[in-house]
Amino acid sequence: MRFEAPLQLRDQAAIGDQRQEVRGHRLAGVARAAIQVAQNAGLRIQRQAVPRVDPPGFRTEHREQAEAFYAVHSERSFYGDLCEYMSSSPVVAQVLEGENAVALHREIMGATNPANAADGTIRKQFGLNVQENSVHGSDSPENAAQEIRFFFGDMDIVG
Repeated sequence: MRFEAPLQLRDQAAIGDQRQEVRGHRLAGVARAAIQVAQNAGLRIQRQAVPRVDPPGFRTEHREQAEAFYAVHSERSFYGDLCEYMSSSPVVAQVLEGENAVALHREIMGATNPANAADGTIRKQFGLNVQENSVHGSDSPENAAQEIRFFFGDMDIVG
């Protein structure tokens, strides 16, 4: 059975006033490495989106998107910090395809806390701490379908 899993990658180096060229370069490196890990695990990238950065309003627009995406956590103590972090620089959103893609992707992401993540996982390589762990992945096929619609709308996802 085929499952799809959305993937969000964050540029850990893109905090504060760093110039866009630096952010874009770092994000590209994280994305390339994560793509390689996913492909080595047998997952295929079906769709990818890299939002453009339009300076005025960028932070506000992306903060609103982060708040909508993580609304399920709105009552949790970390919600505000999570939304601030996720809107501090661009993300790469991907749809991954493969047998048991959600479970497999969670395995290659690694533990939420990068300090506890296995060697070779995305979070071990790029995560800074529990909150700034570089990657988000769906926890179920049902949530994957919802999260894919969030980033890609109702368009058909094709390979």
